[in-house]
Amino acid sequence: MHDIVIRGGTIVDGTGKAPFAGDVAIAGGRIAGVGGKAAPGKREIDAAGLLVTPGWVDVHTHYDGQAMWDPLITPSSWHGVTTVMFGNCGVGFAPVKKEHRGALMDLMEGVEEIPNPVLSAGLSWDWESFPQFMDALERRPRAIDICAQAAHLPTRVYVMGDRAVRREPATADDIVEMRRLTVEALRAGAFGFTTSRTDSHKTPDGELVASRDADDHELLGIGAALGITGSGAFGMNSDFDDEEFELRWMRKQARETGRPVWFLLTDRYTDPQRWRRLIKAVHEARAEGLPITAQMAGRPIGVMMGIGTALNPFTVRPTYKKLESLPIEEQRRRLRDPQVRAQILAETPSEAEIAKLAQFRQEVAKAFDRFFTMGNPPDYEPGPEKSVAVIAARERRAPEEVAYDYILEDGQYLYYPVVNYVTGDHAPILEMLNDPACLLGLSDGGAHCTSIVDSGVPTFMLTHWSRDRARGPKLPVEALVKRQTSETADFFGLADRGRLAPGLRADVNLIDYARLKVQKPELVHDMPAGGRRFVQKVDGYEATFVAGTQIYARGEHTGALPGRLVRAGRNEQMLHAAE
Repeated sequence: MHDIVIRGGTIVDGTGKAPFAGDVAIAGGRIAGVGGKAAPGKREIDAAGLLVTPGWVDVHTHYDGQAMWDPLITPSSWHGVTTVMFGNCGVGFAPVKKEHRGALMDLMEGVEEIPNPVLSAGLSWDWESFPQFMDALERRPRAIDICAQAAHLPTRVYVMGDRAVRREPATADDIVEMRRLTVEALRAGAFGFTTSRTDSHKTPDGELVASRDADDHELLGIGAALGITGSGAFGMNSDFDDEEFELRWMRKQARETGRPVWFLLTDRYTDPQRWRRLIKAVHEARAEGLPITAQMAGRPIGVMMGIGTALNPFTVRPTYKKLESLPIEEQRRRLRDPQVRAQILAETPSEAEIAKLAQFRQEVAKAFDRFFTMGNPPDYEPGPEKSVAVIAARERRAPEEVAYDYILEDGQYLYYPVVNYVTGDHAPILEMLNDPACLLGLSDGGAHCTSIVDSGVPTFMLTHWSRDRARGPKLPVEALVKRQTSETADFFGLADRGRLAPGLRADVNLIDYARLKVQKPELVHDMPAGGRRFVQKVDGYEATFVAGTQIYARGEHTGALPGRLVRAGRNEQMLHAAE
């Protein structure tokens, strides 16, 4: 007799195979059978009318800190995610010397907008080395599985101290030590190494991050660790301001180590054809047998702007800035005062304040043609008629007035697609989703607490791309499930999950597809030190299982905490042992 039998559902097994009807049997935390009619189970679940899928494997998050204090890893776990990977974009918290803890928290705040006070209150710092960090993660109970990558910024600061922060070139000895630490991290179970090479990543003081200008000697010297261990992937976020240079060292890295190399691929308003040049280069490298992949997002990466958010069109105006420290409701009350409104609208944005911001943030003061009303459920592919500029022209008002009055409404936010919206629709994203050289990622779960919440992208992939899209072609649900299960798991060597197949982990979602819906983002105060963040709730997940244990029932946590830290290489050993 099986432990659980999920009967009569529509199975979307994660392989890309068309949906089919049948039962899914679970025994000992693993899939015991898929399809047909299973033998009896100690517990039987009627899944008629429901999709039965693998749990989502989200490989681009920033739960490095939250994994220390939140056993549920929300909002991702609400959205059927059963495995998350962090340590992306070169930021993390290990290795670390005591005197550098503040610097790493500053970097995480500057790059990923996770406030320093939250991190100070939430991190125990009961580690120094990366292996000790992994042990600290392993000791904590959790609902879903977590995976970590080694990161360039903490490694560089650990080895070079203030020289790293000043972005001085690494010496030969520095590189040898960073490579040694990376080998150590990979042997402790890290799934790879990541770095940041973009001007969008700055410290809270506006300085570029320590890895921004690392040369190819440093990048290749550290990256050689992956060849030494024969494990891990090398990931990068770059502006590609020198495309030839970046592509040359990436190709060399892939060739010399034989390990996967990936970078983040987005379009940009300032260079609409950049992504096409880069994906062409990826195809050329792959034709030579080089394992290079572009990681892409399933929707535009967009900033939400309102009262209490990190940015809005008025945050660089002096009168508004004076009110930002007030509680949100008090801010809203004061901003409704006609005199305050008139004063803020009359002010010119401070050029000095604008200059401190990253380039895309500078646009927040003026790009009214790219600011859109969101609605509920939120519209992530808005037409021009929803832009502040068009609404202002239609109503014969100034765009600033339209924006101001809209965000004053309780719970309303303007949506600014920063990247992946050059064409004003999702056409480029569709091309990327249809390209096998692209890997789905970039949910950024846990990051950008008061400006972005893309943790719900796994749900959005189904609701928008397979069911609700109105401004262009849709995609088959089986392809979208495959994109965020077997493909993401296979890329990073998570061989024991990502499919509904006998012997694999029973990470399973039961989804009411007709009822599946992402809610409008909302700001909550539920982090350490009373920190504020966006969350995005969801309807339609009837049940989520991790290793055969149900962790959610219709959106409510069951109290179960079957999740664990996954160490690279060891899940395959466990799979073979199970076989």
